[in-house]
Amino acid sequence: MSGLPPTLEIEDSTATITLRRPAQHNRIDADDPAVLLRHIEAIRATPSVRLLVLTGEGEKTFCSGYTLGQIGERLDRSLEDMLDALESLDVPTLCALNGSAYGGGTDLALACDFRIGVRGCRLFMPAARFGLHYYPGGLRRFVTRLGCSAAKKIFLTGMTLDSEELLRTGFLTELVDRDVLPSRIAAYREGIARCDAAAVRSMKRHINALSSGAWDEDSGRVAYESSLRSEEARRRLAELG
Repeated sequence: MSGLPPTLEIEDSTATITLRRPAQHNRIDADDPAVLLRHIEAIRATPSVRLLVLTGEGEKTFCSGYTLGQIGERLDRSLEDMLDALESLDVPTLCALNGSAYGGGTDLALACDFRIGVRGCRLFMPAARFGLHYYPGGLRRFVTRLGCSAAKKIFLTGMTLDSEELLRTGFLTELVDRDVLPSRIAAYREGIARCDAAAVRSMKRHINALSSGAWDEDSGRVAYESSLRSEEARRRLAELG
C-alpha cells in the first residue's frame, strides 16, 4: 500500500470524504471499502450533517478503482456493500470529480446524488476488456440512472467518454471550470441548508425507490400527508404567507 486511506472531515453541516492516493490515481486499495463504510456510518450517525461531499486529492484523477492485481483477487462484496451504503445514505451526496474516473471509480461517483466534474475529465470502464461481467449493483446504477443506451456504450465498447459526453448522458450533473468547482459545491451546500432536512431525507428515499422500481404510491401518500401535518411545514408556510 502507498498513499493514505480515505479521510473524513466534518465541518458544520458538511462532511467531506477525500481519496488520498493522487500518485496512484486515487486507486481503491483492499482495505479502503471498509474505511469508507466506517466514514459513511459515522455520517449516518451525525444528525447535524446535511451534505456529504466526496472528492479526490490532486488534479488528474478522481478515482481509478481497484488495481489490476486486486481485481483478480476481489471475490468478496466489500466494495459493493460500501457503494450500496453510500447510495442509500439519507443525506444528499455530491461527488466533486477533481479529475477522471475509471473502473470502480465510476460507480463510486454514480452512487452519489450529484456529480460535478471539471472540464477535461473522462470516464473509462474496462470491465469487458478484462473479461469481467460487472457486479449487479453497479450495472443497476448505470442503467437506472443513465439509461440502457448510455450504459451499453460504456460497458460494451470500452470506449472513453469525454467530459462533454458525460454531461449529455447525465453522468455529470454539472460540468465546470476547475476554479469554479468550490463555488458550485458551496451553492449546493447553501441550497440544501435552506431546505427542511426531514423533507429532503424523505424525498431522497422515495426518489431512490421510484428509480429502482421498489416504490408504492401508498407510501408516498403517507409521507406527503405526514409532512403536511408537521410543525416545520406549518411554520415555513406561515412565514411565506
